[in-house]
Amino acid sequence: MTRCVENLTPITEAEKSAILASPRTADAHRGFMSSLDAMQDVQKGGTASAQTLPAQVNVVAWNVERCLFPEATAATLASLGANIVLLSEVDNGMSRTAQRNTTKDMADALGMEWIYGVEFFEMSLGSDAEKEFFTDDFNTLGFHGNGIMSKAPMTRVKLLRLDDHGQWFDPACGADPDQPRIGGRMALLAEVPTDNGPVCVISTHLESNAQAPHRHAQMQKIIDAVDAFAPDMPVIIGGDLNTGNHMPPDFDWQKETLFGLAEEHGYTWTATADGPTTRPSLITRHPDRQMKLDWFATRGFDCLEKRVVSSLDETGRPLSDHDAVYCKVQRA
Repeated sequence: MTRCVENLTPITEAEKSAILASPRTADAHRGFMSSLDAMQDVQKGGTASAQTLPAQVNVVAWNVERCLFPEATAATLASLGANIVLLSEVDNGMSRTAQRNTTKDMADALGMEWIYGVEFFEMSLGSDAEKEFFTDDFNTLGFHGNGIMSKAPMTRVKLLRLDDHGQWFDPACGADPDQPRIGGRMALLAEVPTDNGPVCVISTHLESNAQAPHRHAQMQKIIDAVDAFAPDMPVIIGGDLNTGNHMPPDFDWQKETLFGLAEEHGYTWTATADGPTTRPSLITRHPDRQMKLDWFATRGFDCLEKRVVSSLDETGRPLSDHDAVYCKVQRA
C-alpha cells in the first residue's frame, strides 16, 4: 500500500531550482519523480461520519478545475447526498485558490474522510486566465491532483502512477514550455466498507495531451492495478478520461479504444449518463466545442440512477468547466 501522511512534504527551493535547471528529458523526470516524497505519498485526513456506507451508494465524479469555490462545490455535493466523491484537478497550496487545501476544505464541510495525491507540482502560478484569482506572487506548495472523499473510513489506499516519463516536462512529448511542471497522470484507489461488504473506488484523470493509444495504455494499468488491489470486490472507476481529446478534427469520444478494453475485463459503462460534460467557465471562457470527458466504469454493481449534474451554482456562476457525473449503485 501507499504511505499515508498527515501533510505532504513541500518541494524545497533547492529542489525547485534543480528541476528548472535540469535538461527536459524523460530520464531526468523519472529521477525527480522517484526522489520527491510528495510524488510518492498520499495525504489523508478528515473524519468519516459513518462506520460503513449504505448498500446503495451515491457516487459523484467531478473535475473541479482547480476548485476555485470549495464551499459552493461542497454545497452541490451535499445536495446530491454524495457519500463517495471522486475528484480531479484539485489544488493544494496554489495562489489561484488562496493557498487552500481544497479537498480538505470540502471534506470538512461534508463530514467526510479524504485522501489526496499529487498529479503535478506546478512551478508557475497558473495561466493568464487565472491571474485575477491570484492571492500571492508565490505558491505555498504548488500541488495539483486527485482526491477521494468518503462518508466512511477508507481502509486501504494506493496511489498508482500512470506514467513517469514527463508528458508535461519533456518537449519531445509535446510539453508546454509555458506550464513548467513535473508529475503525470495518476489514479487513487481506496477500499471502503459498505453494509453489503467492501468495495473499491478509483479516482483518475487520464491524459489530455495524447491520443487514444496512450489513454488505452493508462486504462490497462488501472485495470491491472485493481485486479491486484481488489480482485474480488465490486469496483467503480470515475473521473475525467479525456475521451476524444487531442484527436482532431471531430474529437469523437467514440473512437477511444479504452471502452472496449474495459468491457473485455468485465466492466460496464452503463452508470454514465448520456450527454456532454464540459461547459464555459471562469477559467475556460471560450471553449470551441462541447465534449464528453467524464465517465464511470463499474464491475459488480447495478446502476439504479445516473445523471449529469450542472456545475452552475445557485447564482448561475460556473464552478468548473466540467459538469459532475452522478450515479447511485448497489452491489450486484
